[in-house]
Amino acid sequence: MKFRLILLPLLLAAAAPALAGSGTAEQQDACRPDVRRFCHKIRADAGDGEFLACLQANRARLSVNCRAVLESHGM
Repeated sequence: MKFRLILLPLLLAAAAPALAGSGTAEQQDACRPDVRRFCHKIRADAGDGEFLACLQANRARLSVNCRAVLESHGM
């Protein structure tokens, strides 16, 4: 649950910059390019499950920094 509370705002902030996220600026910066590149077709209001599934489906192609954020949260 803690991971969800951290990652959801991170991913939403990456997908929709107007939204304020509670993830750290570094976490947001780490995954923002990957979310834009691989998950740009997902609507910002789709929910964290779709963004997580997208990132996991593209895990091998994620940046080292974004992969580190996911791994630090057990993903």
